[in-house]
Amino acid sequence: MAFSDPAPSQMGETHAFLAVQGGRIVAERYWTGFDATSTHHSWSQAKSMTQALVGILARDGRLDIHAPANVPEWQQADDPRRAITLDQLLRMSSGLKFAEDYVDAGVSDVIEMLFGSGKDDVAAYAAKSPLIHPPGSAWSYSSGTSNLVARAAALSLGASGEAFRDFMVRELFGPIGMRSAQPKFDKAGTFIGSSFCYCTARDFARFGLLYLRDGVWEGQRLLPEGWVDYARTPTPVPPTERLGYGAHWWLGMAGPGSFSANGFEGQFTVLVPELDLILVRNGKSPNELKDNVMDWMGAVADCFRGA
Repeated sequence: MAFSDPAPSQMGETHAFLAVQGGRIVAERYWTGFDATSTHHSWSQAKSMTQALVGILARDGRLDIHAPANVPEWQQADDPRRAITLDQLLRMSSGLKFAEDYVDAGVSDVIEMLFGSGKDDVAAYAAKSPLIHPPGSAWSYSSGTSNLVARAAALSLGASGEAFRDFMVRELFGPIGMRSAQPKFDKAGTFIGSSFCYCTARDFARFGLLYLRDGVWEGQRLLPEGWVDYARTPTPVPPTERLGYGAHWWLGMAGPGSFSANGFEGQFTVLVPELDLILVRNGKSPNELKDNVMDWMGAVADCFRGA
């Protein structure tokens, strides 16, 4: 179904699929013109990588997620946004107004931030967002908050641009063997942590395996103890949301206990702890077919339950 030619009308194109169980590849297939060396757009899977970077900095005592986020534009004494914490940003519960619409450019903050007037300094664009709910009181998915988190991470390290890239490679990509990872930065030197880190399907799976192994890689703890549990601790979401949400990770696509890094056009890295299973799918699916792709990912996980 996923690899039929022409592209299936129910799902769009699937460029790569990978299943890893017990730390070993058990299924792997690519669309014509793609192979194991092809890199794929992360889109919002980068948000989950940003969460990992925050974890590393928290491990080293450089960040406190329960303290107000370091957003220079909010530091006036009468600005209520200065109380917003990193935890609230990671949980998409900051209370900030931000239109996450990938279709209607007339009302879309995310399009304007990534491709319009905000593209040279994505965090500065996001920092202009007004507060419309008390921090922590309402959930609203926002790529702007992820870029504020990415810049706060860089500020805690005192590094941006190539220096922050070096940190990413040294502390995250290098230790777990993500050799293909290509994070993108804006002209201000901020990692565009909402949307841009290209990887091979196998490297997305490596990232997933780090979380499936509780932040430990080959005996070395990269993420602080409890960080993976924090990522998948539910945040209240509106009843209109199909999936649950934790802290820059989605919840429940492949059944209770599963969690995933999700990206635009059907980019998914799904972790199913009960099965010791990782499912990676990269492709190009119209937004209206997103639910079909998620249904398919859940059905694939169910195949392993029946094995």
